[in-house]
Amino acid sequence: MGNSSKHIRRILIADDVDVLSELMATVLEIDGFETERAHDGEDCLEKVPAFKPDLILLDLMMPKIHGLDVLKQLKSNKKTRHIGVIICSTKTFKTEIEQAYEFGAYEFLSKPFQEQDLLRLVHRYFSSGSNTSKEAKEQIQKAIEGEVYRPQLEVDNGWFRFWGTRASIPISGPRYVRHGGNTTCMEMTYNGDRVIFDAGSGIRDLGLSLLSEGPQTLHIFITHTHWDHIQGFPFFVPAFIPGYHIHLYASPNLDKDIESIFKGQLDRAYFPVQMDDMQAQLTFHNFTEPIQIGDMTVSWEYTVHPSATVGYKIEFGDKSLAFVPDNEFLKGYLGPPHDITMDHELAAINTKLINFLTDADVLIHEAQYPNEEYIDKIGWGHSSLSNACVLIKLAHPKQWIITHHDPMHDDDFLRDKLNLTHQLLRDMGTPVPVEHGYDGMIQHF
Repeated sequence: MGNSSKHIRRILIADDVDVLSELMATVLEIDGFETERAHDGEDCLEKVPAFKPDLILLDLMMPKIHGLDVLKQLKSNKKTRHIGVIICSTKTFKTEIEQAYEFGAYEFLSKPFQEQDLLRLVHRYFSSGSNTSKEAKEQIQKAIEGEVYRPQLEVDNGWFRFWGTRASIPISGPRYVRHGGNTTCMEMTYNGDRVIFDAGSGIRDLGLSLLSEGPQTLHIFITHTHWDHIQGFPFFVPAFIPGYHIHLYASPNLDKDIESIFKGQLDRAYFPVQMDDMQAQLTFHNFTEPIQIGDMTVSWEYTVHPSATVGYKIEFGDKSLAFVPDNEFLKGYLGPPHDITMDHELAAINTKLINFLTDADVLIHEAQYPNEEYIDKIGWGHSSLSNACVLIKLAHPKQWIITHHDPMHDDDFLRDKLNLTHQLLRDMGTPVPVEHGYDGMIQHF
């Protein structure tokens, strides 16, 4: 350290960032120290003999000679080893910090720092000598660890998870790993209450995940009863366990009620286990009015798809999520998306659904067919990509998640399709965040 005489203490500031070194010099000079500035490692070593500093504030990442090499040369020379060195650096990695102390640094000051931290450390050096104090060791550990900001994921505000995002039929194989191969199923939880949408093959894995929680009340909302939306229900394990109460909801079907449809699915001709073998309490509902599940309000609106098909909207707190896996928006339209506005006759006949979905925080909606495929599949009940983009433009949700992926579309195809979706939205001046849903995808609100 510096000697005990009352001469003005000299501090050499070695830092290649002029603004910072000038600020440090000003702060120290106001406090009564004499300073000199060096702009790189070589300049630092050259100024030491003439300036004769009592203390050096040394950066690590400097031109010409690295700060650790400067420190090593200072401490290996008997003429300069007495000079105290405080490392001032943003490079707070364990390796560099430990090396600095091995080479003889007094302490390590992590950038950015407050003026008072700099002054406190400098004064401590001159008052306590070159031995590292207990407080200094604590500062070393802080420098190594850093001031850690540890955010915690808030799960009380609700979340949803996809258990199946495919259309038509389950698929498997290495080309489908990214998006998965289960058919439609989504789970949503808010303030401890759970709702389930559709019972495609994905509901099997969902059911297995619920077993650890024990018997409970479950609410399953069916958009429509085509196979890919109900085919997983016979494999939904909670339905076979006493104590579970499972409510199944659907809009009124013109041909059969929902209970008859589910019983028919379990007919002996199709399946070895019948509904009478299910030990859970099953309650079937045809509903027309919004339903309250805890703090969630579930409502529906008809979509353009063969059979009585609906899309659901869940309102909770000040947010809303819409789930519309099957909807042929602008049925038969093959023109450019830019031409469709709310005044267009094709948009006008979809006004109820557009208004139902407007401003949703999350809109889960299909875009199953690229435009070239849609030409041959008009009337199949699914949207072309560009027509789905029109719906996003008109309903302007805060986020769009695309689901109900065609079984012929593998991961590479869907990657390219998503890139095209981004391009279409950008060209339409509709900067809505969009991504593809995939099996296992979880999003918290």
